Amino acid sequence: MCRFDKIINKEIPSTIVYEDDKVLAFRDISPQAPTHILIIPKVKDGLTGLSKAEERHCDILGRLLYTAKLVAKQEGLEDGFRIVINEGQGMSISLPHSRPSLRGASDELATWLRWNC
Repeated sequence: MCRFDKIINKEIPSTIVYEDDKVLAFRDISPQAPTHILIIPKVKDGLTGLSKAEERHCDILGRLLYTAKLVAKQEGLEDGFRIVINEGQGMSISLPHSRPSLRGASDELATWLRWNC
């Protein structure tokens, strides 16, 4: 059982911003931007990354993206937002769990400034 499974099972505390029967969205504990929310499926059905997706995962993937839209609205990201999905060991993926992260458009400038100034 990975860390995200423990968060879903409420064995590890998290700051949940959205939850339904299929997905859980919570604030990243090591945010890379002022708004950094992870969105994870409650049931993976073998979906451990985008490169492992099969046709049967279309509902899960669609639900993750739709949830990103709901959470962005809830978070007041009227100026826009970005969905980030890192894939593979070359992207420093440490947990086998497909998980888009949501970041606000204005957060991109703050992140750029932090890394480039």
